Amino acid sequence: MSPSASSPGGAAAPRFAVVGNPENRRVAFFQEAVRAAGPTSARVVSWLQVLGGEAVFDPGETVRIDSPGENAEVERLLRGVDDPTRVEGSARWYAGFLSAVGVVSRAASAAGAEVLTSPGDVAALFDKRLCHAILEDAGVPVPASPTSGPRAARVRDWSDVRALMREHRMPRAFVKLAHGSSASGVLAVETAGPGRVRASTSVERDAEGRLFNSLRVRRYTTEREVGAIVDALAPDGLHIERWLPKASQRGRAADLRIVVVGGRATHAVVRTSLSPMTNLHLGGARGDLDEVRAAVSAVGGCWREALAMCERAAACFPGTLCVGVDLLPAAGWRRFAVGEVNAFGDLLPGLTGLPGSGAEGLDTYAAQVAAVLDRARNHRAVTPL
Repeated sequence: MSPSASSPGGAAAPRFAVVGNPENRRVAFFQEAVRAAGPTSARVVSWLQVLGGEAVFDPGETVRIDSPGENAEVERLLRGVDDPTRVEGSARWYAGFLSAVGVVSRAASAAGAEVLTSPGDVAALFDKRLCHAILEDAGVPVPASPTSGPRAARVRDWSDVRALMREHRMPRAFVKLAHGSSASGVLAVETAGPGRVRASTSVERDAEGRLFNSLRVRRYTTEREVGAIVDALAPDGLHIERWLPKASQRGRAADLRIVVVGGRATHAVVRTSLSPMTNLHLGGARGDLDEVRAAVSAVGGCWREALAMCERAAACFPGTLCVGVDLLPAAGWRRFAVGEVNAFGDLLPGLTGLPGSGAEGLDTYAAQVAAVLDRARNHRAVTPL
């Protein structure tokens, strides 16, 4: 990958458009990457324009679809809630977002523009049940799940969760919103016999039973409390996965976010936490990648094989240029599994590319711009004049 926008024949580089919330830092980071690669900026099409039926694209544009999050009006239109910290409404959000992505795809196609994320991939990436099944069918190691795939068991309430955990011998499991992101609605549930239940989650339940996302992971220690939260989440769809004991780094649970661009693992960040959720916005902290490599090597493992696993996971979504893969190291660092694949998993400010990745010195956004430009140059090189 190269940050240069020039081409051997001097032909114009691709023109970029980005669908996002104009005020969002994701859009700003992408704009910085585009400007650094050439003389022009990316044209911004807002999600409000898309949802209002006003999205227009130009012939030849390369269109990046970015997250619709962190905008209260967009959240209201997609989820039907006035408070963006509310947890409920993820099924409505999913339906609305898929519809909006379809609008973008059709408008871009009609204009002769190229979109860097396919609607089919979006549909799978934002349904944890479908994503899990696709990975499993492709031979990518994933945590065991009784809710994986379109024909799997559907979870109606807490009693279903308890029954499935018992049936599949899962005393510890992650219960997740099927269409959630950023750990929204995730519970790390532990059971130890009848009535003995506790759960760690960022969900906060108020006196009226409404659920809110919090930036603090809290613990609920009675089955009544846990059951009430799960019962409130269940109508939006739930996914259950076996809770795999994670490796640790300096006494903290650890996993990794691996960014894959154009089929190649380019960036990696270690996430550590004292809670089961390692998300950095929930109090997680970046760990030491060199220590991870050393730990893997010390037990006879292969770091490159772990990255290759992430590349295989990304290959399950061929219509998407960039994904973030959550890589789960088992205790002892000998084995790995893929927890999730994220369409918008590239928000890792200041992180530059892995040695040998082709993205050395580039952040995740610059790596994506470079991949598009390289692809365009290669296409011109093989296209007869």
